[in-house]
Amino acid sequence: MQFKDVMVNETLKKRLVSLVDENRISHAQLFLGKNGTHNFALAVAYAQYVCCEDRHDGDSCGKCHSCVMFEKLQHPDLHLIFPNCIAKSVKKDPESDLFAQDFREFVFNNNYHIDFDDWVKELKSDNKVISINIRDCASIIRKNSVRSHENGYKVYILWMAEKLYHAAAPKLLKTLEEPENKTLFILLAESSDAILPTILSRTQLVKIPPLPEEVIRQHLIDEECMSEQEAADIAAISENNYIKALKLKGENAELHKFHKYYSLFVKSATSFVQTGNLNDVEYFSVQNAIKDISKNGKDFQRNLMLYFSRMFRNELLINQKGKALVKATAEELKTLESFQQFFTIKNAMPLYNECNKAALHLERNVNVLMVFTDFYFKIAQNFAKR
Repeated sequence: MQFKDVMVNETLKKRLVSLVDENRISHAQLFLGKNGTHNFALAVAYAQYVCCEDRHDGDSCGKCHSCVMFEKLQHPDLHLIFPNCIAKSVKKDPESDLFAQDFREFVFNNNYHIDFDDWVKELKSDNKVISINIRDCASIIRKNSVRSHENGYKVYILWMAEKLYHAAAPKLLKTLEEPENKTLFILLAESSDAILPTILSRTQLVKIPPLPEEVIRQHLIDEECMSEQEAADIAAISENNYIKALKLKGENAELHKFHKYYSLFVKSATSFVQTGNLNDVEYFSVQNAIKDISKNGKDFQRNLMLYFSRMFRNELLINQKGKALVKATAEELKTLESFQQFFTIKNAMPLYNECNKAALHLERNVNVLMVFTDFYFKIAQNFAKR
């Protein structure tokens, strides 16, 4: 992985390059960036640059023996540490080394856009606790006590450092504070709150900024062959998260369904408040929609309620002159603007709470027809209170 292939701020890339070129590499660094920021790819590109035999023009050469091994994530001095647990392939005493091949395949299959929830599914952990455990820490200490294979840097990348088991973390403190010469620890985290202060105090913070909407849009066009409009729509609702954008791409047909249901429910509920005329209300269409929704799986129904929550929030923002903060597709924006008059400070929170209640009932396996019928009438009542 070269810097040129990483989706990250160019200024940050130049900063990391200068640290290496000026021989100011801090032995322990914390790369802090929210999910979807390509932080794992950045860590690998940085490590590859550190170990490259012929780096130039602000990037690794991509051709030397070291770079070739890094491209395979099999450099003998690159050590990947990540959350793990007992699984079908590892029945006892799990640690990162035992899952190394599985993790490499996971990284390559996702083109370095890796997500913790996806890794949990990959492990098929059956709700077991997933962590960077004591055995991982012992392995780091053991490897750090011997010389590097290539007489250069030994690099340890700890992905999801917030999953470092607290009872195991103290074992690393001395190693982080006084590592062997030419040792580089790169801790990757989405939030620093779950990391022990004693670990934080021993690392140099590198903040990775969220990806701009325009960068996501352009990559969806260039890398995913999406149309200009589709890429713009998905980038707008991705919340600066490229992993989420890729998932939305696969769920695009589902999003259109969600929009259709939202438009029908809100149009019918507001008409019910305004006229009470069944012809205007289109209640039979709502009933048919609810029947269709009930035929889909729990994930679809849960995601539909999340969609309603997002749209309700956007409606309030538009009503309160906060359109600049709205995350919506062009099609959604037209719908939001057509209904904005019905959303006020008074009914916004009750409407949002109805989404949460419906989601909770779905989790508890309450009859789906009852949940969505009740949800429809509750939002109609709240529109009447505006």
